[in-house]
Amino acid sequence: MDLRTIGCVEVNSVAWGMHVADEMIKAASVQLVMARTTCPGRYVIVVAGDTGAIQSSVEAGCKIAGDMAVDWFTIASVHHDVIPALNASTLIPRINALGVIETMTISACILAADGAAKAGDVDLIEIRMAAGLAGKAYVTMTGDVGSVNAAVEAGIAAVGDSGPLHSHVVIPSPSNELKAHLL
Repeated sequence: MDLRTIGCVEVNSVAWGMHVADEMIKAASVQLVMARTTCPGRYVIVVAGDTGAIQSSVEAGCKIAGDMAVDWFTIASVHHDVIPALNASTLIPRINALGVIETMTISACILAADGAAKAGDVDLIEIRMAAGLAGKAYVTMTGDVGSVNAAVEAGIAAVGDSGPLHSHVVIPSPSNELKAHLL
């Protein structure tokens, strides 16, 4: 199975989210990457697999979710840093400039992270999802200042109509104290 394509459905109900996750898995040959609760009472499902299977799975999930669907996407050829960043398992030996993109939905944040990673010579640090964030999410990245600036702009553009962007920043030289809290 080619795991270069991912799909996501974000649901405004935990119970319906579990039902959507089950139906997405049954609809096509996909691998479940994530299925979990988020704030404020949402549920996010991320699956990986072949592009056709992911499209079928996301379509089935959106159909089951109906009006409870908050956001969704399919990304073919997802950047290899995205899934480790989702799981907070990225190993970053050093933080140079720091870029942060904050969105109003998890789906929009994953789109921003993928767009940013594809645009510049940056490393994704983490995609933090909605736990204690009132439904918002953010992605952090590092690299040289020029690359981080380009990546943040590309990440913002990648969000498109998916969900509102909340804020973004590039910190050219973050303090050692802040760096310690990011790794």
